[in-house]
Amino acid sequence: MAEKCLWDIDKQTSNLNMYEVKTLKTHVFFVDKNVDDLNSCPQITQAASYLQRGDLVAFPTETVYGLGANAMSTAAVENIFIAKGRPSDNPLIVHIATTEQLYDIVCDIPPVAYTLMEHFWPGPLTLVLPKKEAVSPRVTAGLNTVAVRMPNHPIALALIKASGLPIAAPSANRSGRPSPTTAKHVLDDLDGRIAAVVDGGQTGVGVESTVIDCTTAIPTILRPGGVTKEDIERVIGVVNIDRALVEKEAVPKSPGMKYTHYAPKAPLVVVHGSSVFLQQLVNEKRADGFKVGVLTTEEGRHTYEADVVISCGQRHDLRTVAKKLYDALRTFDTTNVDIIYSESFPYEGIGVAIMNRLLKAAGHEQMMEK
Repeated sequence: MAEKCLWDIDKQTSNLNMYEVKTLKTHVFFVDKNVDDLNSCPQITQAASYLQRGDLVAFPTETVYGLGANAMSTAAVENIFIAKGRPSDNPLIVHIATTEQLYDIVCDIPPVAYTLMEHFWPGPLTLVLPKKEAVSPRVTAGLNTVAVRMPNHPIALALIKASGLPIAAPSANRSGRPSPTTAKHVLDDLDGRIAAVVDGGQTGVGVESTVIDCTTAIPTILRPGGVTKEDIERVIGVVNIDRALVEKEAVPKSPGMKYTHYAPKAPLVVVHGSSVFLQQLVNEKRADGFKVGVLTTEEGRHTYEADVVISCGQRHDLRTVAKKLYDALRTFDTTNVDIIYSESFPYEGIGVAIMNRLLKAAGHEQMMEK
């Protein structure tokens, strides 16, 4: 285990969304998640002290890296919106490490929520529950509910415990960008804007948590994620799907779903159809002088002739696609392509979350083979 911060980075930042962003030295602490006693890790202790004094700390979870702040402090939470350039009407998810912390921030917990906690916590499932007044209104965007989860990552749990605080933490990226699955991704977006990053290596699931509203008569999935609809229904029976997931005009209720998100710098188009059809689209753009990228899987990596072809996992195991999706989208940013065509994926299991993120990244731009 490293005994000290491996490196510090200090860069200039500029104004963001009318707010003045302070220039910070972003401390990066390497922590081995496999260490037996993370609770005594000096890097965890120091990162926790940053959170206690109201600073922002990025840390790994099992899904993506989160950007953490004290959920009880409006001033601390405000810094999240400033650093990310996040719209103020976009609520945040609160992360906890113990069930005792849950009772500090929510009330009137329905029986179905306890059942979901028992089966899926710690893990990539976020529950929307009635909130207590102690939670900063900036966390909930003025709503009377709060989204909360217990992450299944040893570093995240150790950091939250060491801070003694519930931690509000959206993904640790600039608003609209692909979510970060490595500490490098965090630094690419937020270097100089936040106090520290805890580098615990690459995350596992790769897409964010599933968000389910437990305040409705029938629980409602607001955002697909690491726990599938099928997983949930095996435990509690039938659940509803938020209209915003199937109707483009409907207003999303879930954190992170309200605006264009996960997007690479180049325009992205999701293609529904054969590889022959996708190649035809590539050929047409290249004939017009455009540099074209293709997002595919290992199975299709040698199928396409394009300027850049990037695979994001294996089609026969969609969890590998979920894990590598954001890294693939960020890799395109280093290639200077003019447009990206992506294969589509089945709307089943984790594929629902993958397609949700792809379509958000593409601004719902799609091409259908006739």
